Amino acid sequence: MDKIDRSVKTFTAYVEFDRESNLYVGIIPGIPGAHTQGATLDELQANLREVLELCLEEFNGNLDDLPQFVGVQQFEITL
Repeated sequence: MDKIDRSVKTFTAYVEFDRESNLYVGIIPGIPGAHTQGATLDELQANLREVLELCLEEFNGNLDDLPQFVGVQQFEITL
């Protein structure tokens, strides 16, 4: 039996809650089109996996050339 060579790559999603739509919204930075929403965090995660798989199927380049997530920063300003 032939062994399928598959590698695991980790992606990070930015998630926020939209009070107007009452939905969680997720975006995977650096992947064009990789954004979706869900009524629960579990639904959002399933939707993000699905949209990421679809986006990567359409991606014609080397996966190693995708932008690398570094992190997020929070800061305060006085208004």
